[in-house]
Amino acid sequence: MVNDGHATGSRMVVVALALAMLALFVVNIFVGSTHVPPSQVLEVLGACLGCHAGNVSETTSFIILHSRLPQAVVAVFCGASLSVAGLMLQTAFRNPLAGPSVFGITSGASLAVAIVTLAVGTSTAIGGQITVVAAAFVGATAVTALILALSAIVRSGVMLLIVGIMIGYLSSSAITLLNYFASADGMRSYMLWGMGDFGAVSSEQLPVFVALSALALLSAVLLVKPLNALLLGERYAESLGVDVVGVRNWLLMSTGLLSAVATAYCGPVSFLGLAVPHIARLLMRTDNHKSLMPVTMVCGAAVALLCNLLTTVLSDGVLLPLNAITPLIGAPVILYVILRKR
Repeated sequence: MVNDGHATGSRMVVVALALAMLALFVVNIFVGSTHVPPSQVLEVLGACLGCHAGNVSETTSFIILHSRLPQAVVAVFCGASLSVAGLMLQTAFRNPLAGPSVFGITSGASLAVAIVTLAVGTSTAIGGQITVVAAAFVGATAVTALILALSAIVRSGVMLLIVGIMIGYLSSSAITLLNYFASADGMRSYMLWGMGDFGAVSSEQLPVFVALSALALLSAVLLVKPLNALLLGERYAESLGVDVVGVRNWLLMSTGLLSAVATAYCGPVSFLGLAVPHIARLLMRTDNHKSLMPVTMVCGAAVALLCNLLTTVLSDGVLLPLNAITPLIGAPVILYVILRKR
């Protein structure tokens, strides 16, 4: 009876989160930095679905279909990707403060973007955006490959985490030097990318972003059973026939892909990968990844949509930087987790 009650409660949490995510997705389409009457939004969406539409300007259609809708979709996949990456790293290294940024993956992407914007002088606008995305992806992937190579030498999960932190420090040092010698335009381009933005993905780039994110999320879902085994310790997992080294390598590749895609397209979005897994655990009250993984995905998507909405709602039409909003939600969660474990 207790298990049935817990299962029912878990299903209610999942349904509530899914409804909240859907509601936030709809609100993100209706609300933005530019005021568009709800009736016109409905007409644009009706025309998109093949229904009869009234006289709606091309500007309004562009705002809804090529700005707000892609931005909401990007927020869903980016939030889910970073949250799942954080969940897997926290489980694998048994550290509640582990996340993509702590592991140096985000720093690798930031360093690569700093090189093309500060040293080379590439702009983050229009044509230069493709170069920035490619550089961020290469940087994050390179750090992931380095961590994978070092994992064959460094067997301890804690030591591997420290290696990631050191990579982050080295990247920050290099970025500081590049900033010191960079031009004003280069510094501005890098600063804008570093603020994070779900609206940086164009309609043309959206299918590639969604496909890569979905592939990375699928690779994470396939790790549910090994992650549950790792919760009981590496020795116990090995006694169950789990290839701990192989699982760790797979986990690092999956986490690297999740973080690389999200960071390359949206910039180094802070706190989502660190805080959302804890929100999911507080809601579900379980460490079973069969329940925790999908809830983390939905919760991450919902939190990302909420942050994206707050960038316009709190500023009265002026678009606030995304990384100015995410700590407002993430930092209190992390502080609560730290104080709760005292």
